[in-house]
Amino acid sequence: MTAKRPVLVATETDDLTADMVIAHLNRRNVPVVRFNPADIGPDLTVSAWFGACPAPVSGQARTLSRTVDLTVVRSVYWRRPVWPAFEHLGADDARFAAAQVRHGLGGILYALDGPLWVNHPLANAAADYKPAQLAMAQRLGLTVPPTLVTNDPAEAREFTAQHDQVIFKTLRWTPCWRDGVPVTGWADPVTASEIDESVRVAPHLFQAVVDKTADLRVLVVGRQVFAVRIESGMLDWRKDHSALSYSVVDLPDRMEKMLLAYLDHAGLVSGSFDLAVDKTDSLWWLELNPNGQWGWLEEATGLPMSVAFADLLMQGAAP
Repeated sequence: MTAKRPVLVATETDDLTADMVIAHLNRRNVPVVRFNPADIGPDLTVSAWFGACPAPVSGQARTLSRTVDLTVVRSVYWRRPVWPAFEHLGADDARFAAAQVRHGLGGILYALDGPLWVNHPLANAAADYKPAQLAMAQRLGLTVPPTLVTNDPAEAREFTAQHDQVIFKTLRWTPCWRDGVPVTGWADPVTASEIDESVRVAPHLFQAVVDKTADLRVLVVGRQVFAVRIESGMLDWRKDHSALSYSVVDLPDRMEKMLLAYLDHAGLVSGSFDLAVDKTDSLWWLELNPNGQWGWLEEATGLPMSVAFADLLMQGAAP
């Protein structure tokens, strides 16, 4: 019976990273039901019963090719799902329908008592707040660069003047276009003279620049830790992947334990950490992406990251 318990994979239609994990599950004859919340309707149907059945919740989900009994799901891989926008409806109806899907489909899945979540979307959302990340990291003993979150221009100018170099980072990546051109929130340098009254509109994150020699991207999957050193010479290596070089490294034992403790505190079983390496080889905390991309790192280094995810999902219980 255990071998037949399915894994749910919630992700967008074109997700090569999810494909890598699913391929390993298929080789092990683990049933996989892949779906995207945006397909709700004829392509995705869900039903759940409460109160009139022996179990607290029973139900099923149907895609065009699969039907799954939700009570026997062993794990849920919450990768890159897209929620429906209902663009064919008027604004009010679309907002209403989208809320019903999030709280209906989402609520049914959250009600299940048994599957392992990688990661639970509510835990992902809670872990995605950068100020909370900074505080948690410092509590656990990680070294955090001096950082200010404020919407006070005077405070921001004073902070910027106190440090040799300061960057501005978005508190939450959000799709944004200006004059039809997509604007991506890189970490960008900022000076006191550039800070004006527009800062008052919303909180901004200002951070002292770490005098780094390289970056580390650390992927944790269950209790497996994969650390990759990224050489770029750039303030933000995400700006140009073609200019990057990679090497596999071992984390100091203390750092590994702190990152595992961080995930435990956050209720996560996986996460992608960004660290900076300074000239003394000390490691500085930058941030956590609870659901970060990693597929390109497996291709570049050969690290068995997708195998680790398949192992975790097949295990179907919290590590």
